[in-house]
Parts: sequence; structure tokens; C-alpha cells
Amino acid sequence: MLELRDISVSVTEEKEVPILKDINLALDKNKIYVMTGPNGGGKSSIAKTIMGIYQPVKGKILLDGIDITEKGITERARLGIGYAFQQPPRFKGLKVRELLALAGKEDLDEQCDLLFDVGLCAQDYIDREINASFSGGELKRIEIATLLARNLNVAVFDEPEAGIDLWSFQKLTETFEHLHEKYNTTLVIISHQERILRLADEVILVSEGRISEITSRENILAEIEKIDFDCRCRKECIKGEIASAECDR
Repeated sequence: MLELRDISVSVTEEKEVPILKDINLALDKNKIYVMTGPNGGGKSSIAKTIMGIYQPVKGKILLDGIDITEKGITERARLGIGYAFQQPPRFKGLKVRELLALAGKEDLDEQCDLLFDVGLCAQDYIDREINASFSGGELKRIEIATLLARNLNVAVFDEPEAGIDLWSFQKLTETFEHLHEKYNTTLVIISHQERILRLADEVILVSEGRISEITSRENILAEIEKIDFDCRCRKECIKGEIASAECDR
């Protein structure tokens, strides 16, 4: 449904620096793909290339067989590609219902259904202003609701667990499961978290600007179990979703 063929991307600083090299990737309809790998390996760069934030210097991007390589962010959004940033924006002065209307759902009943689908009570949120009173988890789910309002073909989420607490993270994973069951949208989630990896139909491993492997969640979870961590407490922290924990021994 969405295909990247021999995609290479470079950025220009003092000189041209390649950040993606010969990316080949085919995403099917209504599947969950989790993209993982070391920091700086190119995961976010692939996501931004899908959205049109980065333009490739080589290769093609096809959506349902149509070449969209030269299309910009706005054109791709109109074709049903959406992108959720690590840190969702706060729209001061804008209410939730107004944001959902801007995203394409003006009917109040439909707006309430969207909030329900992302685990929020419409009565509590529909007329709230999107300001500093919102937690990170609430903002993430509001952003997901705006993506759903657009009936997307492909939705890309860049480390959706970043900056949210454990309770919100649990609700977020439940939201992704619900979306997969109800909506015919391909989900691409960039994450290191085991609980997110367990949602995947396929796991895409990215390293040094290349896709090193595409595998099943069973294979990647088995590899995680075999990792020889420095100490037992470090291993328990990883399994407990606290990937940034450091061992002080």
C-alpha cells in the first residue's frame, strides 16, 4: 500500500551528509509496524521521509501504486498520511472540539465518538482549552483523535511514549490496540518499549541509516530475553519499560 524503493536522504550542513541509504520498505493495509533500533539510527528520518518533511535524493515513494515522491507535506496529508510528533503541540486558546473540527470532524456526535475511541470522556474534554493543564498522555490521545478525524491511510507515531507516565503509557497501548481493531489504518510506531513491540505485526530494525532486518514480534522479543545485561536490576528496568535506567554498580 505504501512503498519506499531505494530511498536515500541527505542533509546539508557544511557538506552533504547521508542519513538514509537505500531504504526499501513495503507497508500493507491495516497492519501495525513497530520501528526500533539504536538512537540516531535513522528511524525518525524514515518517518519524516514518509510524511514529506525530508525529500529523498534518490528513490521513489509509492502510495497505492501512485508516485508521491515529489509531493510535499500538505499534499501527502490530503492523500491520507499523518504524522504524530514526539511532543504534541499545545494550541492555547483552542478547545478540543475546535481542534477536531479543524481536523475534519465538525459533527459533535462524531467528535465524542473519537474521544471515546482514544480513551477520553467527551463530557470532560470536549470543551476544554488545550493548555498547560493537559498531561502528556492526554495530549498524545488528543493528537491521535485528530489523526483519526482525517480517516488516514497511514499514521506514523514518533516515540509516542516519550514524556508520559506509566499509567498514561498503559492507556496509550490500549488505544493503539483499539484503533487496530476498529480502523482500517496502517500504523507505524517508532518505539523501544517491549509493550509496544508486542502490538506489532512486523518489527522493522533500523541502524546506521539502513533497514537491517524486518522480523516478527516473536523473534524480536525472544532476542530481548537473551540479552546479557550488566546486572539483574538493569534487566528488570528494561522489562519494566524504563529503558533509560542506569545501573549504579
